[in-house]
Amino acid sequence: MRASPAGAGAILPLVRRRLALLLALLVTCGLLAAQRLVPQTPPPGATLRALQAPPAEPPPGEGEPTNEGTPTPPPAPTALTNTPATISVAGRDVAGSALIGGAGPLFALPPLAPLLGGELRLGPGGAGWVLKTGDVETVFGPGSTVATVGRTILQLPQPVVGGEAGPWVPLELLKRSFGESLHWDIAWDAASRRLVATPQQRRVVPVEWSLVHMQGLTTLVLQFPEAPRVNVQEKGQRVEVTMLGDQVAQPSRPPEVVDSLVQSLRFADDKILLDVAPGAVVEHYQQQDPYRLVFDVYQRVAAAPGTPTPPQRPTIVIDPGHGGVETGAIGPSGTQEKELTLLLAQGLARELQQRLPVDVELTRDEDAELPLDTRAAIANQHRAKLFISIHLNSSVGTGATGAETYFLSLEASDARAAAAARAENVMPPAAPGAATPGGPDAQGASSVAGLDLILWDLAQSQHLAESQRFASIVQEELNTALGLRNRGVKQAPFRVLMGAAMPAVLVELGFISNPEEEKKLLTVEYRQQLVDALVRAVSRYQAQGRPDAAPDAQAAIR
Repeated sequence: MRASPAGAGAILPLVRRRLALLLALLVTCGLLAAQRLVPQTPPPGATLRALQAPPAEPPPGEGEPTNEGTPTPPPAPTALTNTPATISVAGRDVAGSALIGGAGPLFALPPLAPLLGGELRLGPGGAGWVLKTGDVETVFGPGSTVATVGRTILQLPQPVVGGEAGPWVPLELLKRSFGESLHWDIAWDAASRRLVATPQQRRVVPVEWSLVHMQGLTTLVLQFPEAPRVNVQEKGQRVEVTMLGDQVAQPSRPPEVVDSLVQSLRFADDKILLDVAPGAVVEHYQQQDPYRLVFDVYQRVAAAPGTPTPPQRPTIVIDPGHGGVETGAIGPSGTQEKELTLLLAQGLARELQQRLPVDVELTRDEDAELPLDTRAAIANQHRAKLFISIHLNSSVGTGATGAETYFLSLEASDARAAAAARAENVMPPAAPGAATPGGPDAQGASSVAGLDLILWDLAQSQHLAESQRFASIVQEELNTALGLRNRGVKQAPFRVLMGAAMPAVLVELGFISNPEEEKKLLTVEYRQQLVDALVRAVSRYQAQGRPDAAPDAQAAIR
């Protein structure tokens, strides 16, 4: 039997706390830890004095040899000089300044944001800044080379510089935030020291559409070859996508939609109209490269009249790796990975339910074959708040030790992560008549591979920051509690994580190929230590995600 009754209650909405999610990524990566470049605050009406950014002492551990998979330390900051510059916005010139360094110019955002129609404010608790441009929020922090534009992670060519006067940001951040959201063409002329912002012209923008229905959730994708100027409004059962200064071209495939949640889809000259079923909930967000508008449509199930509403208990889905003919790795004494992952998953399910107010589901509770795609689908069916896939590692030699924690990416973080994903992505044949991603619930997908890309991108990439945050906590707990070698948090295209519509990680809890680790994994005491570390990680993840929770709160995931 499963670890708890099936979560067939009210369907919970796919809550997206955009700002908290984005700031969590920056904090997890340690990018908001220090304001290492602090410019002077100018007197009113004056330009900034010449500034040389002092070289910063690297934090402890930076610059030292790192373990496999550990992110590369950020480069040391270069000297920056404040130089007068002209800011030209729609043909109107104003005096300004730029910080010039070897990695390109930086621009003071506080005076520039209102000129381009943006709104700049401090992040929660004063950690970093939030730039709002239209419906998109860009989050970044001092000393950070990473920003998030909407749900897209943007790697900057140099760190943001912070100070009392506010942030100085690279040109790339201006182009991505103001260019894609408010439709400015922004360019820097180094010879004349001019920052030029020009309104973009009216365009005829082609659009293609795709529709996928899985486990009570319909996802509509509107894909454009370039970012359109749009405003999205919900008006009852209708969603209107209004083109701002652009015109939408008719898609090559007529919008003939047959779906229980989406009733119609129409394309007009300057609008795209989406009609949904009565009572349906619509959530929308953006994806980049290529640009897509994504709409998730689902029904919120209400309790029968007079029925008391029980307290909501979040669900965690635990996936014991392999099963059936898929034995997984095999240890020197013949121990099969599938046997130990099931024991670890069952122990984790018991401990979570005893120690935290959560429901737990196992993707398998016996030695049975289970397609990789089905594992994430089970998590989606239960509206899980976390998905944890448990595995054991293997290597050609017998000396490798330690734990690794992965979250999803189409690009592996290193060669070993890529090899691990290839090994784990081997799937048993689908059972006769089993549903596949390319089946009747998929419209507009030319191949299973194309649909896989849509599903992982839509379902998991929006949870990237939270998956990374949870993976970091898991890795820290395993390293601290058990003294395991820190093999780092990594990214890889694990198929079992694709399509999971919640934060999801794959944990390699040791090397079964190592005789000593295999021997320890066969003991109840050691497996309990691993389970305890994972329970603490879940509790910490939840507590850190609640602004009103104490740091040591042992509470359930919301």
